[in-house]
Amino acid sequence: MIFDSHAHYDDKQFDNDRDSLLSSMKENGVDYILNSGESLRASKAGVELGKKYDFIYSASGIHPSNTKNMTEDIYNQIKDLTKNEKVVAIGEIGLDYHYDNTDKDKQRYWFKRQLEMAKELSMPVIIHSRDAAQECFDIIKESGVNRGIIHCYSGSPEMALAYIKLGYYIGIGGVLTYSNAKRTVDCVRILPLSKIVLETDCPYLAPVPNRGKRNDSTMIKYVAEKISEIKHVPVNEVYSVTSQNAKNVFGLK
Repeated sequence: MIFDSHAHYDDKQFDNDRDSLLSSMKENGVDYILNSGESLRASKAGVELGKKYDFIYSASGIHPSNTKNMTEDIYNQIKDLTKNEKVVAIGEIGLDYHYDNTDKDKQRYWFKRQLEMAKELSMPVIIHSRDAAQECFDIIKESGVNRGIIHCYSGSPEMALAYIKLGYYIGIGGVLTYSNAKRTVDCVRILPLSKIVLETDCPYLAPVPNRGKRNDSTMIKYVAEKISEIKHVPVNEVYSVTSQNAKNVFGLK
């Protein structure tokens, strides 16, 4: 049983074969997918995917890099999308200071507002944090939101442990299989399996041996096999525990 806790099947890279690919997921062992929002368009598309496929759920939210165009109207539309029963999280939201043209003040403002939305609605969050590790952690801690996933985790093992103390799960994807991913390997080694969820971030970050190609949920097996190797547990245990972890986050049975 595989639960891909972070995907972007609304992405244009899937336009030519989206339906055939998604229709093949269950025969490839993928039982659940969470399509994560990063814009109003993507959040709406996630809702539509959830209507079409019983195994797809979605998150609605505005990625930090898209907050430059954020408005109160967009905020309210995101909030309205959460009324759909298959929207199970707010995300992906957070801070991304990687680029020089980043408007940090806008990112902080809308990150905090979307955390407030999650708290008001008692919904989990999907967190994007890039080159803003400590500030992102501090804002989350201050918000009082204590359920969610730290997506594509790239921080230290110590901060990962601090996040799980707040109630968060750590998202692990294809980066774990890269030769330069020592810190991610260290995180997987130190974290309990009960606090890890599998993710692809597809179509991005395909794992070895497919690095550089378009990623999809069927490739998550390479991540699970790497976790199995690091933690010395059967790969089926990785699948079952991480799948249940994702269900716990999103409140699914």
